[in-house]
Amino acid sequence: MAVKENESDNSQSRELAGKRALVTGGTRGIGAAIVRRLLDAGAEVLTTARSARSAAPEGAAFVQADVGTRAGAEALAAAAREQLGGVDVLVHNAGGARPHKDGLVIPDEEWLDTLNLNLLASVRLNSLLVPGMRERRSGAIVHISSAAVAPPAPPFLHYQAAKAALDNYSAGLAATLAPSGVRVNTVSPGRTSTPGGEETREYWASLDAGPGATGTAPLGRDGRPDDIAHAVLFLVSERAGWVTGTNLAVDGGEYPRS
Repeated sequence: MAVKENESDNSQSRELAGKRALVTGGTRGIGAAIVRRLLDAGAEVLTTARSARSAAPEGAAFVQADVGTRAGAEALAAAAREQLGGVDVLVHNAGGARPHKDGLVIPDEEWLDTLNLNLLASVRLNSLLVPGMRERRSGAIVHISSAAVAPPAPPFLHYQAAKAALDNYSAGLAATLAPSGVRVNTVSPGRTSTPGGEETREYWASLDAGPGATGTAPLGRDGRPDDIAHAVLFLVSERAGWVTGTNLAVDGGEYPRS
């Protein structure tokens, strides 16, 4: 029996062998954990960040691109076709926003930047790369959203609005692509220990903007990047071959769904 269990573990450890994956925002935090998990599973991985100084996890290819712009999305899609020959797994992880004490006075340019990075980056890259999946009648897409979409928090109205739109878009895209065998799912992390998350919580605390900077999930700890990465690996693998249109909250029970 032990031999069979080991054989099963070995088959799962390389379950993405032969797959080509693109992960946006994959040089630190949750994104880097996702890249490492996909590499460990045997995938060929390309990742990206806005800064040329960013370092991809060992074993992954890297392209500098700002996916919050149309030009950046087009450059990244072209690089994915050139370096990978196409994409079988697409993980949209790039995102974020700067909190404000008063949600009413968030400047227009920050609303637009937030919508571009947290919503339209996914829309644009999908429009450029998913037709290839559709033609092959195979592929897996994961959008990284946020478990904190509701209840609304004034410092993050722009971010929450963009992520709520992403959730709706993801569900609609899943229904659109299901007949062609392409699966679309969302992962919504809760409070996770990452460099970006810590920076945000420190800034939020400095604003004295109310609850949100502190607290603990019912499971008694903050999330780790690998908690999110494990969920992503499951959703892009054949183990989730009959899963599409779902939004998986990985949040330690902090934001219970109704």
